[in-house]
Amino acid sequence: MVENRLDATFHALADPTRRGMLANLALGEKSIGELAAPFEMSFAGASKHVKVLVDAGLVSRRKVGRTHLCTLEGEPLGDADRWLRQWERFWTIRLDQLEALIKSDKQKEIPND
Repeated sequence: MVENRLDATFHALADPTRRGMLANLALGEKSIGELAAPFEMSFAGASKHVKVLVDAGLVSRRKVGRTHLCTLEGEPLGDADRWLRQWERFWTIRLDQLEALIKSDKQKEIPND
């Protein structure tokens, strides 16, 4: 089972349907039926995906009459972004080192006249 919020966020984001639902929610509050429509899935199927998103803190859900309305919650995405940025720095350093190595090799190949 999911151990912490960051794990829950990445677990939720691992599924393309849930990522699509989040993209849809970025445009504004939607009902579960509206979230299900682009995927041609049942309300029950969409509800299961929404539950994963709610459990991860990525979505809040409220009931208005018989309609369940969902809203995007950005904080967990911010946490995931901050975690990923550490790897961005890692890869930037590595790529800078590779670029320097390639430039060095090219300079060695150019004959001096």
